[in-house]
Amino acid sequence: MLDDSDDIHPLFAGAPSTTEFKKLRKRIVRNTREAIEHYGMVDADGPRAKWLVCLSGGKDSYTLLAVLYELQWRGLLPVDILACNLDQGQPGFPATVLPEFLRARGVPHRIEYQDTYSIVIDKVPEGRTFCALCSRLRRGNLYRIAREEGCSAVVLGHHRDDILETFFMNLFHGGRLATMPPKLVNKEGDLFLYRPLAHVAEADCDRFARAMNYPIIPCDLCGSQDGLQRQQVKQILDGWEANSPGRRQVMFRALMNARPSHLLDPKLFDFAGLSLRSDAIEENSTDIPVLR
Repeated sequence: MLDDSDDIHPLFAGAPSTTEFKKLRKRIVRNTREAIEHYGMVDADGPRAKWLVCLSGGKDSYTLLAVLYELQWRGLLPVDILACNLDQGQPGFPATVLPEFLRARGVPHRIEYQDTYSIVIDKVPEGRTFCALCSRLRRGNLYRIAREEGCSAVVLGHHRDDILETFFMNLFHGGRLATMPPKLVNKEGDLFLYRPLAHVAEADCDRFARAMNYPIIPCDLCGSQDGLQRQQVKQILDGWEANSPGRRQVMFRALMNARPSHLLDPKLFDFAGLSLRSDAIEENSTDIPVLR
């Protein structure tokens, strides 16, 4: 499947021929396909969908674009793909890198310029993190672009480790059990938001993008700040993983195996409505104290 050099999308031109890389690529494809099917991201009975695939220039978004084209190329993803980069006006951003990359590989795309950088710098007090406002502004623009392009979904490159880190950030700092869902509907109810890399490890994205020699563009806004909560959580998870390899995957599986009756949220489980079986009471005891 992956070894026929005459049947390959330009996104994979120059791919390493090593056994290690082929295994990596197959694992990423398998995990992505699994997430797409598990969370129902494709409606086989509905009209052909069009996805706005968001490309930041980081390792994760390159991996996302490549694996979606892999699946589409093999006839396993019956959707149309439009790659999109939102240039947020960050000083020094190499604006020509992504357009040239996409044109050279024949990928339909849209490059949008919106100076959200100046807004974030102006509105966020010194010493505070930029992530929340930057994310809201970016998301609003991406939803607008998706509507203008007739897309039914905005597709993001968040991977398994992003989801785990967000869970622990909510646990440690937000006082709730929540994370990034792999599929949701926006507040307006007119667009899906998908995360097809939900089952893919960050390390696999990193190895894949480096092996393919994709032109990585670092984030010079939120990614340049020290002491971020996400960085702190990542360090904790790195330590756990070092002491017990495979710990991340075990924790991720736990997110897929929630038991509301064994937590403490009465909105998710009717604790007040629990009652004893009358037949069991009669069988086991006739002297049950009355609770008042």
